[in-house]
Amino acid sequence: MVVSLQKKPSHEVVIIGGGFGGLYAAKALANTNVNVTLIDKRNFHLFQPLLYQVATGTLSPADISAPLRSVFSKSKNTKVLLGEVNNIDPKAQKVIMGDEVIPYDTLIVATGANHSYFGKDNWKEFAPGLKTVEDAIEMRRRIFSAFEAAEKETDPVKRRAFLTFVLVGGGPTGVELAGAIAELAYKTLQEDFRNINTSETRVLLLQGGDRILPHIAPELSQAAAAALQKLGVVIHTNTRVTNIENDIVTFKQDGELIEISSKTILWAAGVQGSTLGRILAERTDVECDHAGRVIVEPNLTIKGYKNIFVIGDLANFSHQNGKPLPGVAPVAKQQGEYVGGLIQLRLQGHTLPEFHYTDVGSLAMIGQNLAVVDLGFIKLTGFLAWVFWLIIHIYFLIEFDTKLVVVIQWAWNYITRNRRSRLITGKEAFVKPQTVNNSSNSPTTEKKQPVKL
Repeated sequence: MVVSLQKKPSHEVVIIGGGFGGLYAAKALANTNVNVTLIDKRNFHLFQPLLYQVATGTLSPADISAPLRSVFSKSKNTKVLLGEVNNIDPKAQKVIMGDEVIPYDTLIVATGANHSYFGKDNWKEFAPGLKTVEDAIEMRRRIFSAFEAAEKETDPVKRRAFLTFVLVGGGPTGVELAGAIAELAYKTLQEDFRNINTSETRVLLLQGGDRILPHIAPELSQAAAAALQKLGVVIHTNTRVTNIENDIVTFKQDGELIEISSKTILWAAGVQGSTLGRILAERTDVECDHAGRVIVEPNLTIKGYKNIFVIGDLANFSHQNGKPLPGVAPVAKQQGEYVGGLIQLRLQGHTLPEFHYTDVGSLAMIGQNLAVVDLGFIKLTGFLAWVFWLIIHIYFLIEFDTKLVVVIQWAWNYITRNRRSRLITGKEAFVKPQTVNNSSNSPTTEKKQPVKL
């Protein structure tokens, strides 16, 4: 007699988001005995730490992107779907992507974070942030259009506004953007124009706290500030932006209102969890913090659902030192690898200790030959830190051909001090500014007249 053995159905893992968290979770599960479905609204993984170099013309979008299908082409248990998940049914264990319903046994949500304007969403039009390729291209358009418009402007007051760049936020993104724009103005573009002197450009960095790069050691923060100032960047700390309207940034510093006229205002001041975090909270009653990040358990699951993980920038993991882990690539990478390993062990009847992040350090690029690196046991500044920054970023790029292209681009830029990707694409050079209706606590209601810079 022949006995028919029914094959046990495979475990279905659905990963939403192809950023660092989702990517490394999928890589940890590649070619294992589970079925993996990776869903992203983009068909590529984006190396966000280098977006600022796209925005300032050093690299092209393709240089820092890797097609997801290419990354997983040899992982036969991994399926990549292009689409946007707009709902989750945790009871039925399904995710909804438009008209398509996808079942799961284990769900990993890694959809990252968006910009936060602290309740002033009407500022978004006038001060774009930097999270996507489209954001970087829009920033690039605004930055290089400003120089082009200044070249044609005969009114010195208006020209000054075109040559004034204001960056809101003194974290790594704001610092790196400020340094890159300063190098553009004072070095790269110096011989390119005939009617303007690009060395007259003003680059202002506004930081709410008492120092830039607050996540690193104070002495490195001070070194970074000194390096930026040497490049020509003006740093305003202990400031609070109160209004952005009609090409004017108003901020309060030491009780005094200050106005800056600028045609190019860039936002790097805050983030909030993606909308899927809010949807997940509504469907599961899990708590979110003030920034919309999902509160997770020590093993990165959510309360009441052992088969739902939230990782990366969307997760608030506060079990290590009482504070949420920073929204940086190494955190998402380690969480993705942890969850991938935990899922495999669970299927074998085992588990892992709670997640523990190994801090690999913090670093920021200031300019050519200038960077700061804080590894805890050693702190670097200047050229050595700059070399270390280059090596680390090359290491984290996903595909070999991407690494090679970026190395060649950086080497050529270093030799020539030129930036080949200075393309103005998209909208017309400058869109006429619109008036914003301000709330009652707008600076226009202040009795004291703002100081104009």
